[in-house]
Amino acid sequence: MGAGGWGWRRAVRALWAAGGGWWRAASPGPGPAGAASRCLCTGETPGLSYQELKELKKTNVLHIDVRERWEIDKAGKIPASINIPLGELVEALQMDPTEFKEQYHQKMPAKSDPVVFSCFAGKRSKQALAFATSLGFSRVQQYAGGFEDWVKHEAPEKK
Repeated sequence: MGAGGWGWRRAVRALWAAGGGWWRAASPGPGPAGAASRCLCTGETPGLSYQELKELKKTNVLHIDVRERWEIDKAGKIPASINIPLGELVEALQMDPTEFKEQYHQKMPAKSDPVVFSCFAGKRSKQALAFATSLGFSRVQQYAGGFEDWVKHEAPEKK
């Protein structure tokens, strides 16, 4: 088991305690409409639109696709995203930075670094957002439309 040991249990317990389940802990709450509600911060979890994700990708944001590897192999991925399947995410976010770099070929994000999660259509990325928040990541966001929305706007990156 990687660094952090049973951290996933702690994450799940925290999510259940926070709202009765990770889907509730990750669901968006009320807030002002528009760009102001789309900041990378805790306390609110609105999903990013395609255009907002495009803008964020111009910055130093880590984009994690939580779909299964076979989904990436079959359909492709959003350019400049890394794949960490949802089932591996809690352990991955608690790894030693050297181990993370070796396994995912990307610098381990600090808890204050901006991170965006995506999946196929938004459900798993909400869970990923809740997991990361429960582990102390403070600038996390999800791409609500996911890969399904991305391919409506532009072609995916193939392996």
